[in-house]
Amino acid sequence: MQTSSDRHEYPAHWEADVVLRDGGTARVRPITVDDAERLVSFYEQVSDESKYYRFFAPYPRLSAKDVHRFTHHDFVDRVGLAATVGGEFIATVRYDRIGAGGTPASAPADEAEVAFLVQDAHQGRGVASALLEHIAAVARERGIRRFAAEVLPANTKMIKVFMDAGYTQKRSFEDGVVRLEFGLEPTDRSLAVQYAREQRAEARSVQRLLQPGSVAVIGTGRTPGGVGRSILGNVGDAGYTGRLYAVNSAFPEDLKEIDGVPARRSVREIEGPVDLAVVTVPAERVPEVVTDCGEHGVQGLVVISAGYADSGPDGRERQRALVRQARSYGMRIIGPNAFGVINTSPRVRLNASLAPEMPRPGRIGLFAQSGAIGIALLSRLHRRGGGVTGVTGVSTFVSSGNRADVSGNDVLQYWYDDPETDVALMYLESIGNPRKFTRLARRTAAVKPLVVVQGARHGGVAPQGHAVRATRLPHATVSALLRQAGVIRVDTITDLVDAGLLLARQPLPPGPRVAILGNSESLGLLTYDACLSEGLRPQPPLDLTTAASADDFHRALSRALADDTCDAVVVTAIPTVGEGSAGDAALAAALRSAAAAVPAKPVLVVHVELGGLAEALSAAASTAPQAPQPTEPQPTEPAPAQTEPTPTEPRTPPAEAEDTGPAGPRTPEAGDRRAPVPPHPRPAAPAASHPAGPADPPPEGTRLIPAYPAAERAVRALAQAVSYAQWRRDAADPGKVPEYEDIDERGAAELIAGHLARGQGLALGDEETCELLGRYGIHVHRALPAPTPDDAVAAARALGYPVALKATAPHLRHRADLGGVRLDLADEEQLRRAYAELTELFGTPAELRPVVQGMAPRGVDTVVRAVIDPAAGAVLSFGLAGAATQLLGDMGHRLIPVTDREATSLIRSVRTAPLLFGWRGSAPVDSAALEELLLRVSRLVDDHPEVVAVTLEPVVVAPRGLSVLSASVRLAPPPARDDLGPRTLPAY
Repeated sequence: MQTSSDRHEYPAHWEADVVLRDGGTARVRPITVDDAERLVSFYEQVSDESKYYRFFAPYPRLSAKDVHRFTHHDFVDRVGLAATVGGEFIATVRYDRIGAGGTPASAPADEAEVAFLVQDAHQGRGVASALLEHIAAVARERGIRRFAAEVLPANTKMIKVFMDAGYTQKRSFEDGVVRLEFGLEPTDRSLAVQYAREQRAEARSVQRLLQPGSVAVIGTGRTPGGVGRSILGNVGDAGYTGRLYAVNSAFPEDLKEIDGVPARRSVREIEGPVDLAVVTVPAERVPEVVTDCGEHGVQGLVVISAGYADSGPDGRERQRALVRQARSYGMRIIGPNAFGVINTSPRVRLNASLAPEMPRPGRIGLFAQSGAIGIALLSRLHRRGGGVTGVTGVSTFVSSGNRADVSGNDVLQYWYDDPETDVALMYLESIGNPRKFTRLARRTAAVKPLVVVQGARHGGVAPQGHAVRATRLPHATVSALLRQAGVIRVDTITDLVDAGLLLARQPLPPGPRVAILGNSESLGLLTYDACLSEGLRPQPPLDLTTAASADDFHRALSRALADDTCDAVVVTAIPTVGEGSAGDAALAAALRSAAAAVPAKPVLVVHVELGGLAEALSAAASTAPQAPQPTEPQPTEPAPAQTEPTPTEPRTPPAEAEDTGPAGPRTPEAGDRRAPVPPHPRPAAPAASHPAGPADPPPEGTRLIPAYPAAERAVRALAQAVSYAQWRRDAADPGKVPEYEDIDERGAAELIAGHLARGQGLALGDEETCELLGRYGIHVHRALPAPTPDDAVAAARALGYPVALKATAPHLRHRADLGGVRLDLADEEQLRRAYAELTELFGTPAELRPVVQGMAPRGVDTVVRAVIDPAAGAVLSFGLAGAATQLLGDMGHRLIPVTDREATSLIRSVRTAPLLFGWRGSAPVDSAALEELLLRVSRLVDDHPEVVAVTLEPVVVAPRGLSVLSASVRLAPPPARDDLGPRTLPAY
């Protein structure tokens, strides 16, 4: 703690957890007077060379004066930060504010000298880069705009840290010292550098959890059954390639092995390193386990144990303490209350989960916040019968449980450049950092499909156990923003799997034109109708009749794929009398052969209870599109058991000492994010050989074709792929944010500062609103108050006839359907008559708040809104005014800043957009003027985050030009933006 003479209280908000380059974590916090001993101990472990680079001279030890100087800070002009692991310093950074000539100074001096010292054992981990981001953010908060650093030329590592940071720099050399000066305002390059470092670090932290060289299952029971013993068996049965250990403090001292696995009473007793610990002990024993793991150097934890935020407020505090404790040792956590993790790579073969069978290897990455949903998805992807059929594989699977630390964002960072994952499927019940998720999703979707289904989307609250920031945005808005980022947003887990299978197995369609062919006229017509419903452009179905042979299908598919007016083909097939497995295999071979000849167009099959055909179409152990097969025959995996366990048929293992289940009881409790523990069968050994059949791998060079049991499901998956492919093409040229010469950004800033000086948050008056919007070239039609008939007449004379008379009371505003608006009043007589009618119908002028406004050119009434959501960020919305928006919720949404291409797409995204473009012979509106208005509003909110809400309603868009008839603006201090600050791990 600081002494009373210090000028500022301890800045706790500067504390943060960060992920380092190697995937480990460190704690960044201010240095205080209580750190004297830690500082001395830290300095003693620094090499003489590093000390020389720091002080430009031999400096073997710190004097008492040095220790006092480096631990006493005022947190304004003198600030020191430390990176800690296990409570001990591994690096320090400090700045001292300086004035002209480099002498100590106070504000308003805006320059500071910065210096680093990193323990040699931790150099190369990215500690200095992370500390630079944090000390720069602190300095900006304290009014410092520039850093200066003096570095010896031989200290190339430190020079590289400064040069690679991305700030605008000036470099000079004088008296044998390199002097670097750089501004601290974030630049596009500095943010790009920061995001790239963030991606590498977070991906590496997940890689350490999914590719461990050694695993310890802590809480392994002494007798068969129980969670820990089941997971130990699952890891072993999967053929894990690393070292495996069973740990239980209740093991007898003479017990050396259990099920052939080395047994230890504590992780500290394990001779070698442990990369991953799977924790299954009761919650009250977890802190002791975490301490043992941290002291032993374990890199990460999968906490299966429940009894945390899923069990109420006390559990939430227990969960926060767990995260703090694990991160203090540099460890990351999946869970608690997790279902586990799986990696099918032949280099790893890890099944550290409650799933009793290892999924087949494949190219689909799977993330689920719910264990029950996770096992349901694994089951659907694993089995051949029911739902989407065929052999399908998974690359990695993560079930995060309460998501206290590792989240979907971290897994996205890993999948982004994972060469073994082609498609990412995610089941999310909450999004802890929507800004970051949207940014990561956009980057990931640019290289591989990302399909997301959101659970609990209509409840308005996160599931029990999830601690996330609330968003005021409705689900429809969040969905629109995800689609803008390239996310394929689906509504059900069935749709999630359907889309994933198509995207993993087939190329992206080049357009929406669909050919339909098959041996059922009725099924073809259903497919045609489904295509129209999904916005595709189907060709008339080609009926091959029920007598069609495999050769007929081959010829028809070949012709369709060769047609330049076709972008994708849906094949419909029904069983015919006498058709057997041989016929199924022949048809599958014919379709695969024809599809292989034109690899750029996707092919889907709609089948009706043709198990043999579905298996033949999908027979392979990988979902990679057009994956080459081995030149020599390979044995196939056995078919899954007919009685594969599902979440609706659970059996929990028996109880045992120290393995009583994640929260103690064996049965799932309310809020349990894991699936019930299924039985733990030992899979039978694969047969040495078996007759060739539909499950045999297809010939080399063939491609896998997904099969669907219903036309609607196949077409829905195809429509999602078409939309995603169009997004990929659009993302290649996202457009630009235009500059407008008439925008007065500085003048607007001065107005905003003046208004906010009157209070923390306020709605601007009409004149103030018009003045502020005018600085951005947005002009609002004047509306003059008319508290009496005579005032109305005077206003009309000032504006010029014809005029409109409007009631602006909240219950009548923008409600022309209620009669609160009178238009085209050509003279004083009509105006007075309208005034009398309004007051007679709706009340006194004081209740109505009438105004007079000049008539605007006729057009289409629209509404433009912008709002800053504390979780998602700034959002621009557009729709048609009236019932379309209020009743049907027909609004389009885009994240700010909006580019010119995004403004164009926003206008066309609403269902009522045809009214703007000449529907039923009407004149098209001036869409260019409307796009410009959207871009100006976007610029206003992006340039001035204090503008937290803007509403323009109505905006009448005419064939030439537009008129903003009413506007409102709300100002407030801008919400904190964690996406522009230094890298930090979230603290929920």
